[in-house]
Amino acid sequence: MPDDPVDVTSVTLEAKAALGSGQSFWRTKAVGGLPAVVLTDGPHGVRAQADAADNFGVAGSAPATCFPPAAGLAQSWDRGLVERVGAALADEARSLGVNVLLGPGVNIKRDPRCGRNFEYLSEDPILSGMLGASWVNGLQGGGVGASVKHLAANNAESDRMRSDSRVEPRALREIYLKSFERVVTESQPWTVMCSYNKINGVYASENRWLLTDVLRHQWGFTGAVVSDWGAVNDRVAAMAAGLDLAMPGGDPSLDDEVIAAVAAGDLDEATVDETAGRVIGLLRRAADNSGPVEAVDLDAHHALAREAASRSVALLKNAGGVLPLAPDRRLAVIGRFATEPHYQGGGSSRVNAARVDIPLDEIRSRTAADVTCTAGFGAEGDPAHARADAVAAARAADVAVVFLGLSDLDESEGYDRDDIDLPEEQLHLLAAVAEVQPHTVAVLSHGGVVRLDDVDRRAAAVLDGGLLGQGGGAAVADVLFGVVNPSGRLAETVPVRLEDVPSFLNFPGEHSHVLYGEGIHVGYRWYDARAFEVTYPFGHGLSYTTFGYGSVEARTEDGAIRVALPVSNTGPRDGREVVQVYVSKAASDVQRPPQELKGFQVVDLPRGSTSMVVIRIALEDLAYWDDRVDDWVLEGGDYTIRVGSSSRDIRCTTDVRLEGDGPRIALSENSTIAEVLAHPVAGPLFTAMARQAMPAMPDALSSDGELVKMVGSIPLHRIRRFAGGIGQTAIDRLLQQANQPLDGQQ
Repeated sequence: MPDDPVDVTSVTLEAKAALGSGQSFWRTKAVGGLPAVVLTDGPHGVRAQADAADNFGVAGSAPATCFPPAAGLAQSWDRGLVERVGAALADEARSLGVNVLLGPGVNIKRDPRCGRNFEYLSEDPILSGMLGASWVNGLQGGGVGASVKHLAANNAESDRMRSDSRVEPRALREIYLKSFERVVTESQPWTVMCSYNKINGVYASENRWLLTDVLRHQWGFTGAVVSDWGAVNDRVAAMAAGLDLAMPGGDPSLDDEVIAAVAAGDLDEATVDETAGRVIGLLRRAADNSGPVEAVDLDAHHALAREAASRSVALLKNAGGVLPLAPDRRLAVIGRFATEPHYQGGGSSRVNAARVDIPLDEIRSRTAADVTCTAGFGAEGDPAHARADAVAAARAADVAVVFLGLSDLDESEGYDRDDIDLPEEQLHLLAAVAEVQPHTVAVLSHGGVVRLDDVDRRAAAVLDGGLLGQGGGAAVADVLFGVVNPSGRLAETVPVRLEDVPSFLNFPGEHSHVLYGEGIHVGYRWYDARAFEVTYPFGHGLSYTTFGYGSVEARTEDGAIRVALPVSNTGPRDGREVVQVYVSKAASDVQRPPQELKGFQVVDLPRGSTSMVVIRIALEDLAYWDDRVDDWVLEGGDYTIRVGSSSRDIRCTTDVRLEGDGPRIALSENSTIAEVLAHPVAGPLFTAMARQAMPAMPDALSSDGELVKMVGSIPLHRIRRFAGGIGQTAIDRLLQQANQPLDGQQ
């Protein structure tokens, strides 16, 4: 850190313009004694490249710990664990000379076919936002900046640099911006990365409403806005909108465009000062955290990666208690993922893992019984022969453990999947094995949701880890043998079929347009609203023990709802439960999903013990976005608190009544009769007017439900067509009185 802080007003226009773009692929420019900042890919490992640079995961990078990618880590639902992973990533980033790690990815998993879903946390904004904020806290607590990404509505890879996400305001606020808002307001990331796509017709990099009005003015963000690599369409327009740093660097013509725009009067130099100032602030933050670096203990980080992986494994099915495996059971391990694990996705986040645990080796190290291994699929030679070998091994064993999943080529940044099916040869293999071996365990590796109805029907037990990083092999073995009691929970719904997905007809879009036609009904919200059967619900996961839920109590205090209940471990083993709180409101002025996740807590419970679980739900998290007033509104009335072990395993409920802060919407001539009748001032006035014009009407309006429905949608100014005694003067007088401020309101 230089002794004298850099004063942006003392920097030339040329130097200020230059600060708004990078020096090279991963590096900013330096200024005034402040060294350049190095940014590099995350979020589940540090992809530091010394020589050749790319953002496609092609060129080599330094060895680093590959922690579970977001698709796996999110299944832990564990904020403390995620924060510890962030802290470990900070240690490795600093040791590799990295100042900003590009993550976390908190985009919503709108459609399971999105090729980059393995980098994103959940279909739910509360879960994504809370885990994302914890990751940032851990990383930045270690002196490395985060770059929460990709702002915003970046939910498909197809045509991502031109695609226009057409989203209604309520869905945008409640679903697609909510997780970003939480990360920004709770954790103050050093940077925010804008996405490639357009949002309602305007590129994210040029979207002043998004980058300035919302991000800075409404959320209070004070850091630097960084473009995704190659996301800037028009450098001058982007700077005017609030973009600070265009990456990658190396093209001086971009700086010349800024200088020319200022000279022509098309760009205010004060805007250049602001962006340069924020970049200088980023350089200063990095310099302030550039002290001595201790040697990284990669063994300790591998142990953490293994712990994180084991906490992220979800036990989806366990018929007949086939798991955990007894150490004397003869095993047939089948599938090439047992020897060649699929533990991360493709593209810019691909980490050069420091080491990788091999599932087969880890399984063999935990048993003295006979373990055979066959490829089953994907091997060279005759597929039928490989399947026959697997069937023979399964028939001779006590238990068959079949590793299934997607390959590295099936899911990656840059392109989307066409379906959500497991490869056909894998399903044929599972069917053949299960036919001869009733004790068949399926172990799944995938970054995006796969259809599992066939797997659920044929396998006695199903373990799903998403993607588990370099420690996944040991983690799976630990769960198989009961060294670790599984506690992972699904962070997205597994549908019965692709056609049930809410965005099925609107993904990935056409002619560079994507219609978000499902609105707020994303993920489990959609399946619940449509009463669709699912293979496995959001939040689902089993244990080798059982948990009992006591009565729940809820009360308001200090701007929140305090939800409290006792949870007991009623089974034979120590375990951990993920207590989930969903909220519903049956009587509402707006369309709502049947329920929405609003809080959760992981609780460790020794067998036979009981713990009082307390979860606070901020009242602001119960508000909906009202596009009539362009603001959040907390609706008054009764809310139902639903507590359970998954979105479809609700154990106890209670109600709480809230005072709302609903807006007073001004009436106009175009307001309907129903809206006028519901108004506290206008309703009685209109009834009196109607009584004079049509003596029978007021009684009919109050007693005849059919009549109210029939006339309720008539705009006020058209009532003259039906009631000649109600004239324009009377309507004007009614509106004037109705729209006067109430006592205490302005």
